Order: sequence, then C-alpha cells, then structure tokens
Amino acid sequence: MFTIRRAQAGEGDRIVEIWRAAVDATHDFLSTEDRAAIDAEVCAFLPHAPVWLAVDGKNRPLAFMLLDSGHMEALFVDPAVHGRGIGAALVRHALALHPGLTTDVNEQNGQAVGFYERLGFRPTGRSPCDGQGRPYPLIHLAHPG
Repeated sequence: MFTIRRAQAGEGDRIVEIWRAAVDATHDFLSTEDRAAIDAEVCAFLPHAPVWLAVDGKNRPLAFMLLDSGHMEALFVDPAVHGRGIGAALVRHALALHPGLTTDVNEQNGQAVGFYERLGFRPTGRSPCDGQGRPYPLIHLAHPG
C-alpha cells in the first residue's frame, strides 16, 4: 500500500537515491561521463524541487514525480518496487490535476516508452537530443485527457 503526497523538507537524499537507482536500472544507454554530469545536475536541483511522492505505510518514499504545470518533467520509481502500479498511480494523479498531460521519454528507454503508451500517451514529436543537448533522443508524448 502507498499514498501520494508532496515531498517534505529533509527528503531530498531519499529522492536522489530513488533517481540514482532508477537510472542505473533503466538508462544503460548513458555514457559514463554523461551519467556523472547528469548526477551532479540532479544533486544540485532535485532535493529542493517541488515533487510529488508515493510513500509506503511507514511514510518512506518509493517514487517521485515532478510536474511543471501540465508537463511531467520526471517520473522515477525505486526499482525494488517496479511493477506494483506506483508509477501508474503517480501518472493518474498528474492526469487528475492536468488532463492532457505531456511528458518526454528517452527513446532508448523502451520500457518507459511502453509504460506511457499503455497509459494512453501518444507521440507528438521527437527531438534528436535531450533537454541539455546531449545525444539522447526524446519522444514527446501527450495524453488525450
């Protein structure tokens, strides 16, 4: 069982821990250098970002989502709890707040592409690089709302 709530002060380290574990489990396409650079960027930003959390019965964060208006900037689930519906629940929460939600997904992350497609997202475009200009193509997705 889990609930969804806003992150609280002092949870930044756990959020970064979730990010690192999820990226290590799903982003094997990243070069070692890019992985290190992205890690530094995430550590500087993520602990202070206004994220939504899925937490277990002991209030321990299991996954997080970052929303910017109607765009989901990030969704990461601890690999130890993959496949339990936690990511889908966070997306449903975001859709309740923002029907017509958009997001971007790394093209090389086939598991994530399939996840979003199963939830009803459809491609709206493609970029040859990620948001920082690195050579990791993005698929732009939108939910019909």
